[in-house]
Amino acid sequence: MSDNKHHPNSINLHQKSRVLEIEFEDGARFELSCEYLRVYSPSADVKGHGPGQEVLQVGKENVNIKEIEPVGNYAIKLIFDDGHNTGLYTWEYLYELGEAKENNWTDYLTALKQAGHTRQLND
Repeated sequence: MSDNKHHPNSINLHQKSRVLEIEFEDGARFELSCEYLRVYSPSADVKGHGPGQEVLQVGKENVNIKEIEPVGNYAIKLIFDDGHNTGLYTWEYLYELGEAKENNWTDYLTALKQAGHTRQLND
């Protein structure tokens, strides 16, 4: 997969704060919460198999990443402590998640509210 424009210099998981910190070669740096990564998982369980088949993820406020597995030179597989372990987070997808974090998060919170769900943190 040599068409990747973005490649990370470092990926650090901060389990206590439940944040994955990624720094890319172009200097972009993103702090992505485990909850955010879980609810925007690229897996079919979350994305569905086509447009309009997305599944709203609820109750993921306190999810954490147990393990990060490299996949070739283009992605990582995140193993979450709620048992979710499908979907490959390519460098491009992680970069997109970082760039669109604010809008994505607002959309997620709006979707939760519209579905009648409230986030509940255990901190």
